[in-house]
Amino acid sequence: MEAEHGQRPVRVVIADDHEFIRVGLKSIISSEPGMEVVGEAGSGEEALRLFRETNPDVVLMDIEMPGLDGIEATRRIKQEKPSTVVMIVTAYDRPDYLLEAIRAGASGYLLKEHAFTRIRSALQRVIRGEAPLDQELAMRLLKHLSEDPVAGSGDSSKERERLLGELTDREREILGRITAGQSNQQMADELHLSVGTIKTHVHRIISKLGVSDRTQAAVLAIRLGLIPPGRDEG
Repeated sequence: MEAEHGQRPVRVVIADDHEFIRVGLKSIISSEPGMEVVGEAGSGEEALRLFRETNPDVVLMDIEMPGLDGIEATRRIKQEKPSTVVMIVTAYDRPDYLLEAIRAGASGYLLKEHAFTRIRSALQRVIRGEAPLDQELAMRLLKHLSEDPVAGSGDSSKERERLLGELTDREREILGRITAGQSNQQMADELHLSVGTIKTHVHRIISKLGVSDRTQAAVLAIRLGLIPPGRDEG
């Protein structure tokens, strides 16, 4: 996202049916240099309309809203413009919601109880090209994806072998660390590499897997068995 936007502010749409949540998030985001709120929506339908009108870089999306829910709105946004980052901001700490949201294309999942204290760091991770999905949620996602019968269904062996042939050993290692929710800085520290080198590896992995971001790379990796499913630490 850094290279794509240069000096242009990161454009954010906030979608939540509670006005006080929107006001609170807007206040925090608007005070951050390099970010601007370009629209507020109280429903999934309104979020879609604003997305089409304002072309945001990031959408903060509630799940339960009147009419079209946040998960379906996320799915439609990602279908229309896969590069748009959608971060779920919800009151519900439910594994099924997390799984549905990531399958719909969300890059992150933030609980409302932590939103006002963590939104700055989450958006900074977005700007750096990292997924705003903390390690606890990443491991929960890993567990449920590995247990999900849909994840391994279908004839995916050819695709798996093709990707295994394209990914280097280092890229597979970094992919495993992405799946565990590690940041670029954590990987750089543990692998004794520069952050720039890690970013290059991550970009190559995303390109080779044909996905839009690192969260979706982790989902595909788990589904195809590109990394050991029991990985629980970096």
